[in-house]
Amino acid sequence: MIIEKLSNDGDIRKHLKKIGVDGGGVNILSSKAKIHLIHIKELNVGGANILKQDALSVGADLAVPKGTVLALTPKVDVILIATTSQLKKLSKKELLQPFGLKELALKLKKYLDVKSSKKVEIMGIINANDDSFFGGSRFKDKNAIKQIDKMCQDGADIIDIGAVSSKPNANIVSLEEELSRIRPILHLIKKHKLYENVKFSCDSYESEVLREALDSGFSIVNDITGLSDDEVCKVCSEYNATAIIMHMQGTPQNMQKNPKYTSVLSDIYQFLEERIQKAESFGVRDIVLDVGVGFGKTLDDNLSLIKNLEHFISLDKRLLVGASRKSMIDQIFSSKVEDRLAGSLALHLEAYRNGAGILRVHDVFEHKQALEIQKKIDGVEI
Repeated sequence: MIIEKLSNDGDIRKHLKKIGVDGGGVNILSSKAKIHLIHIKELNVGGANILKQDALSVGADLAVPKGTVLALTPKVDVILIATTSQLKKLSKKELLQPFGLKELALKLKKYLDVKSSKKVEIMGIINANDDSFFGGSRFKDKNAIKQIDKMCQDGADIIDIGAVSSKPNANIVSLEEELSRIRPILHLIKKHKLYENVKFSCDSYESEVLREALDSGFSIVNDITGLSDDEVCKVCSEYNATAIIMHMQGTPQNMQKNPKYTSVLSDIYQFLEERIQKAESFGVRDIVLDVGVGFGKTLDDNLSLIKNLEHFISLDKRLLVGASRKSMIDQIFSSKVEDRLAGSLALHLEAYRNGAGILRVHDVFEHKQALEIQKKIDGVEI
């Protein structure tokens, strides 16, 4: 007899098929292999006691504070621990229960219905301005075209081009200045039909800039203000463009001045949910969500967002993460921006494992290599 301990992070379906389990058995058994941890805040204490018993009845468990059974407080925070199979059973049970448990059941069902994909796209960054935080991303005119060609060869799926820095305390730039910076690049992309080789994204929240980019063959709008301007929504709808909705607390000029959240996961979820509804009301059909790493967040906020990215999968949109060379790396391991590639790879691989579908990066080749290796480790078809 040979005994082997397998990783919980491995592809359980692949192992089951390898030993000859039939198709139905693979589905049933794989649903028992993944453990979900669900933090439920301010649950009615009566509901907590019901949920505890129902969880135990299906083989799951509910972590509750001391005194919950005695109802010492009207509301409690709890953590549900369950497999996918157990969540399915529990979500059906709670549909019939009071104290807000029906609402919980619908949320659990939403988590279960959304299928996360292991497909990931690499978005390369090009800045047409002189004050972006990483000098290695700055390119103008013909040099930008050379960098686009290099990024395509290195494996970029998307190239994101902007002309205004959004780093903390960045200078405010006029519309005219932004246009003067980006127009030469737009002209060359259109002239050489580079949009036939790769998808282009415009990093701007000015509708006039975005319109010119979309007229030049761009297909993606990357708006750090999360479609706050109705005119940007109209442009996205008119051109049938993909809209990237990013969360930012405040503005680049003040976002890192003591950012605070009631709950960073819940607050950002609510913001993105509201902006999805706004975008769809204007007829925007293809939406990507960006939790805004580094935009009005503390180090702990950023790490929590990357580690708990699955929380946002129930919004049923692709998720983008951009942590490339950001100062959060320096907060963990002191380093100049030029020395943050390794930290960027670590953060982005974690984001990929937790559901990111697009990674916005300065270093395309290195991320392409790291992702291909990670996919091979995971047993994902390349």
